[in-house]
Amino acid sequence: MAEPFKLCGAVFVFLMREDKIYLMRRINTGYRKGYFGLPSGHIEADEFATEAALRELKEETGLDIQSQYLEFAHAMYRRSDRTYADYFFICKKWQGEPVIAEPERCDIADWFALDNLPEKIPSEVTHVLQCWKQGIQFSELVTPGREGK
Repeated sequence: MAEPFKLCGAVFVFLMREDKIYLMRRINTGYRKGYFGLPSGHIEADEFATEAALRELKEETGLDIQSQYLEFAHAMYRRSDRTYADYFFICKKWQGEPVIAEPERCDIADWFALDNLPEKIPSEVTHVLQCWKQGIQFSELVTPGREGK
């Protein structure tokens, strides 16, 4: 019998406004430096995925979202330098404007048209966007390690 392994949980939130998505360029995080990604992070001990998503949104964008405005979009089992259970949510309703709430971890954040995204986006994000457009709610994927694409 194989040894058990550590499964990491992570959450990602697609902030959507009309045909645009909010992306943040990562710096100084050790993960995808220079890439535009979603508000995201690890699920902490004794935390549900939706709680983690709301916490990460608050920490990274300053938005205080109510849980009923989070819509499940996709779950992904992902192998990288770690093995992840990733949960993707969509949020289309909130009050206020997102800001760069962690300037030490993000240097640019903006709205991008879904048909005109920046070139440097992590492969797991582009994969899930394609799945979401096709109505696919679960996938499995192998991605590069922490500094890969």
